[in-house]
Amino acid sequence: MKIHKKVDLATGFNPTKKTHQMDIATMCQKIKENKITLPLYQRDLSWTLQKAVDLFNFQLFGKAPVSPISINEISNVTENYVPQVSFLTRELIDPNNIRGDHDSVVDGQQRLTTNFKAFINHESFRNIVLDVSRGRFKIIDGHIASNQIPVGILFNEDEIALTKYLQEKGTFNDLFSVLLRVRTKIRSYNYTINIAENLTEDKQIEWFEVLNNAGSRVTSLQMSFSKLKLHNFDIYTDYTNPFKEKAYEYGFEDLFTPFTTNVSYPIAALNPAYEVLEKNGNHNANYAPIPSDTKEGILTKLDVKTLSNIINLTLKSLEKSLEFVSNNNLEEHISRMDHILYLTGFFTYQNDKELTESAIEELIEWIKNVDFTNMSNSKRREEFTNLLSISNTVIIL
Repeated sequence: MKIHKKVDLATGFNPTKKTHQMDIATMCQKIKENKITLPLYQRDLSWTLQKAVDLFNFQLFGKAPVSPISINEISNVTENYVPQVSFLTRELIDPNNIRGDHDSVVDGQQRLTTNFKAFINHESFRNIVLDVSRGRFKIIDGHIASNQIPVGILFNEDEIALTKYLQEKGTFNDLFSVLLRVRTKIRSYNYTINIAENLTEDKQIEWFEVLNNAGSRVTSLQMSFSKLKLHNFDIYTDYTNPFKEKAYEYGFEDLFTPFTTNVSYPIAALNPAYEVLEKNGNHNANYAPIPSDTKEGILTKLDVKTLSNIINLTLKSLEKSLEFVSNNNLEEHISRMDHILYLTGFFTYQNDKELTESAIEELIEWIKNVDFTNMSNSKRREEFTNLLSISNTVIIL
C-alpha cells in the first residue's frame, strides 16, 4: 500500500509545541508599539459594546479561560510577507519596522481590540463600567454612579489613573483595594497563544477560514480588496466606513444587519458608478446594487485612481439619496437597506442632472410602494432597471 510522504513528514511536526501564554497587559503594550499587528486581509471591527462587556465579565468571573489567540510569527520580511496594519487605525506598517519575532494576529482581533480599548481609555468605551454593587460589567446611559468605574480607568495603562479617579470621586478608601485586585487580575490574565511561523498569505487565510467558518461571502470580499492597501487604498477607511457613517448620520444604522452586510452593502452600491464611469452608463441587469451582484473581481483589477472616482461618485449619490428621503419626510418608508442602495444607484445615473417635479413625484411613489420582502434576485434586478426608467423624465440643466 502506498503511503504518501506527507503523512510521514506530518508526524514529525507538532504545532502545539509552539503554544505559549501572554498576559493582557503585555499584549496591549505590544499592540500600542505595533509589535502585534493585523494582516491586511483582516476585516474591520465587528463587536458591539455588549460583546465587549461579555468579554470583560468572562475574564473576571469566568470559570474557564478565554479561547486561544492565533498568531503568525514573522521572523523576517520575505516573499511570504503579508502587509501589516495597526489596530484601530489600520495604518500600513512599514516593512522595515518588522524585525524579529513580530506577531501578526490571524484570529483574535476582536478580543485583543476590546482589551486594548480599555488599556488606552478609548472614547467608544466611555459608557462601559464595572458596577461593584451589582457585581458585573455593564453599559450605562450617561451618569456614572459612585459604585461604578469606567473600564478605561480601571484597566488604564497609566497606573495612577485609577488612584486619581477614585480620589476625585471621594471613593478611594471604599473601592481602591478591591478595584486594584480586579485590575491586577485582568492585566495578568493569560491568553494561550497558538503560533505559526512565516506562513504564506494563502496558508494564513486557510487557517483564518477554519477558525471563522461563518460568513465566507464577506471573507471573500475582504480578501479581494485587501491587497489594494499596497497602493494606499483601504476598503474600510476609504469607503465602507464612510458609507456606513453617512447612513448612520441619517438614522439608518439598524439597516446594517446582520454584520456581513457591513461590507457587502457598500460594495454592491458601487455597481452603478462603475457602469456610469466605465461603461458609459449602459446598464446590464446583473449590475444591480444587490449583494449577490457584487463585482469585486472586476473592481479590484482597476487602478486605484479609477476605483477612487467610482467610490467618490457613489458616496456623493448616497448623500443625495439620503437628503431626498429626509427632505421629503420618507424615513418611515425606508424599512430595508435595499431602498437606500437603489436610490443611491438611481442618483448615480442622474449624476449632475436635476429631477423634474413629475420625476420627483414618481420617485416618491416608488419609495412608498416598493416591497422588497421575499423578492427574488431576478425580480430585484428587474426592479432596479424599472427604477432607472424614471430618468427619462429628467431635464439637464
